[in-house]
Amino acid sequence: MKNLQNLRILFIAAIAMMYTTTSTAQQNDEIQNYDQKFKLGFGVSGGLPTDSDDYDWALGGDVRLQYDLSKRTSLTLTTGFTNLFVGDNIPDLGFIPAKAGFKAFVWEDQFYIMGEVGAGFAVTNGYNNTSLLWAPSIGYATKHLDISVRYEDYDKFNTNQIALRLAYGFEL
Repeated sequence: MKNLQNLRILFIAAIAMMYTTTSTAQQNDEIQNYDQKFKLGFGVSGGLPTDSDDYDWALGGDVRLQYDLSKRTSLTLTTGFTNLFVGDNIPDLGFIPAKAGFKAFVWEDQFYIMGEVGAGFAVTNGYNNTSLLWAPSIGYATKHLDISVRYEDYDKFNTNQIALRLAYGFEL
């Protein structure tokens, strides 16, 4: 009886190993056969503050370089210009963001989640702070169109925002 139980365990282990080896081989073929490529996107975004009355709204433009590691994962570099429009008697804050990120497509190769981290360099109206910024986002992308919503936090600027980004992109 003990030999029969050992035989069952050995049989189940063999099937599990065979399944794992086959799955890994298929995944490795997908990775090796995937044509890794660069993409470039140009976007515009508008945002609203979530935590303070420091500014009324934001408007920005960006350029994003994306390198596809696989069909479902990418690395990103994003820069551009964002202006935080402040109320009366206080000058607006304009800054240049520089962010690196990771994008993962989670559903039907079109819906994604992304996280970015970097710095915001103040460049207008005498502001001289450089702020740590981080931005998680969710989005939808097709071959040329990218629509996303992100939360973006600026450590030194004492504020954050929810922003909508619309972008056009293409393969390089």
